[in-house]
Amino acid sequence: MWAVRESAGLHGTKFGCGAALCGACTVHLDGKAIRSCVTPVSSVQGRQVRTIEGLVSRPARAVQAAWIELQVPQCGYCQSGQIMSATALLEHDQAPTDADIDAAMSGNICRCATYQRIRAAIHRAGQRLSAEQPGSA
Repeated sequence: MWAVRESAGLHGTKFGCGAALCGACTVHLDGKAIRSCVTPVSSVQGRQVRTIEGLVSRPARAVQAAWIELQVPQCGYCQSGQIMSATALLEHDQAPTDADIDAAMSGNICRCATYQRIRAAIHRAGQRLSAEQPGSA
């Protein structure tokens, strides 16, 4: 996490707890959401690390749009980690159930408790992705 923030200058990844408990530092490692605060730099050599600044996929754009439409953030501190986890989920499952969302978002703490809006935004993003599929109604 410090290499991302200080060496790479990508400040969207937040420091929260330093123990992989809050999710504020979530990044993607080879497409999977991980906690960067406990990930040694040596373990990512030669692998693809993506931060909030690099989210450009269709699922990422759908998540970001849904976040804005449903006014998910309050203080916003946890949101980069929330969005990273939500995007990783939707990149693998565009129609997640509530249980799928709860499992994927487990460990992402929102001190403002916007969990219902987060879940609704993930569903909205998934619906948007499904509607954009060629041949869908």
